[in-house]
Amino acid sequence: MLRVPSPAKLNLFLHITGRRADGYHELQTIFQLIDLYDWLTFEQTEHLDIRIEGLNNVDLEQNLIFKATQILKPFAKTPTGLKISIEKHIPMGAGLGGGSSNAATTLIVLNQLWQCGLTIEQLAELGLKLGADVPVFVHGKNAWAEGIGERLTWVNLAQKQYIVLKPDCFISTQLLFSQKTLTRNEKAFKFCAYQQTLSDFKNNFEPLARSLYKEVDEAMQYLDQFGVAKLTGTGACVFVEATLDMPIDDILANAPCKAYLVNSLNESPLIDFKVD
Repeated sequence: MLRVPSPAKLNLFLHITGRRADGYHELQTIFQLIDLYDWLTFEQTEHLDIRIEGLNNVDLEQNLIFKATQILKPFAKTPTGLKISIEKHIPMGAGLGGGSSNAATTLIVLNQLWQCGLTIEQLAELGLKLGADVPVFVHGKNAWAEGIGERLTWVNLAQKQYIVLKPDCFISTQLLFSQKTLTRNEKAFKFCAYQQTLSDFKNNFEPLARSLYKEVDEAMQYLDQFGVAKLTGTGACVFVEATLDMPIDDILANAPCKAYLVNSLNESPLIDFKVD
């Protein structure tokens, strides 16, 4: 039995720079890994079926963990049945990448358990078929991302703490993308520009999320008292950098919704994962 962590991420900004002929949007973002984890337990079984426990509200065929097992099966030299249990700590539909991270963790672990022999690059390519955020979790490094999120450049980011709030709502990504007022032609930048003029980098979905979901607006107004609040991904989570002069305990205790204090990660705890 193996019990392994599956980290979350923050989007430190998110710009939409264009729209492709196939309907997908071009974007720029920074993926920052954080120490908020789901935990996945893998137990090999005698039967060849795949059972997943802990996500009963998600249909098996739509479960990214299950999809990861199926996409890896053709490469398995020693396929086995599995019971995969998940301890869910990363809120769902929050812009923290929990589902994508779970899929990446599954690919990394089963690549070894099933002796698939795939490289990290090959796993990331398979992961892209499951979701645009999966490759960054497979690689386990902080990244400047472009394209639909699959073109990754590894970046060194300063160690920080963040206060993260999870408003009590579920945001429809499709609804946000359908809004005519969504900015889709942001100027493309380089990472060095981000380092020099941080204030120029926003999240294009933020004004829409605030106007369509009062819970998001309330959470951002609360955090704006202490710093510059930001939306991660398409939401619903919002965050602010924690500083030494902040009354962090009071901020967490009086937040209008679920609140977390998280640390940034330089790399995923799975980056050198090996099955003993």
